[in-house]
Amino acid sequence: MQHGKYRFIVGFLAAPLALYAIFVIWPFIQSIYYSFTDWTGLSPDFKMVGFDNYSKMLQDDIFWDSLWNSLLFALLLPLVTLGLALFFAFMLNVGGRRRKGAAIGGVRGSSFYKIAYFFPQVLSIAIVSVLFAFAYNPKDGAINGALRAVGLDSLQPDWLGDPNIALWSVMAVLVWSTVGFFVVLFSAGMASIPKDFYEAALLDGASRFTTFFRITIPLLWDTVQSGWVYMGILALGAESFAVVQIMTVGPGGPDYSTTVLVLYVYQTAFRDGQAGYATTIGVALLVITLALAALVMRVGRRERLEF
Repeated sequence: MQHGKYRFIVGFLAAPLALYAIFVIWPFIQSIYYSFTDWTGLSPDFKMVGFDNYSKMLQDDIFWDSLWNSLLFALLLPLVTLGLALFFAFMLNVGGRRRKGAAIGGVRGSSFYKIAYFFPQVLSIAIVSVLFAFAYNPKDGAINGALRAVGLDSLQPDWLGDPNIALWSVMAVLVWSTVGFFVVLFSAGMASIPKDFYEAALLDGASRFTTFFRITIPLLWDTVQSGWVYMGILALGAESFAVVQIMTVGPGGPDYSTTVLVLYVYQTAFRDGQAGYATTIGVALLVITLALAALVMRVGRRERLEF
């Protein structure tokens, strides 16, 4: 059985690793190289400028504003999304009333609720952004229309035009569109936890609050940790770019209050024609993403529990 084992493994891994190196590793290397040039993105001619782009980036106020907005996305969006998803999944699977013959159970109609929560995940993020852009319209939008209908005419903010609330309005859209995926994911994880654990805890007098933090969270910790890394990458990448690009004025406004790093990379490269400087910001975004993933994996490291 050991004869030819390594040739067999290499034979299966060679093609995937080659594709990964060509389409992932090599573009990263190219980006780092171009970050030391003054390449415009269109001309084949460029020259090396050393660390000038990095010095420019450190003195760029827009870069720091977009970095702060991206960090808010990366830290708060996973916290709110995963917190809501854990709560909803726990209520759907464990938080229902006690029924005859069962010490624990989910709420009635939990299957329907899972489908309802997951529905936004079926829609493209571009479609979701367009729909909420109309809903946030200060004059004809559904949200301010609902406020007028209940007599709150004085409370009709300009959701995407006020620098103080524009970023939070955009973030709420991402929470709404992604929480359903994690509700289904955590529900699947909770379904694998033996009900005997919950029944024994309840018989000992533990509350639902205690079982959530003493049983559910520890046994789902690996899933929660992976979800945190995944949400952090989404918050720093394509999801945040799509909603800000489609929904906000500018885009990225007003007054750069919603500009995130990935949008600033796009604008610098394709609007301003500074591809070399854009790749410098991209390298910074790469470092931040890797640091965030390493921090989550390090801080969240726990002894693995088996059941």
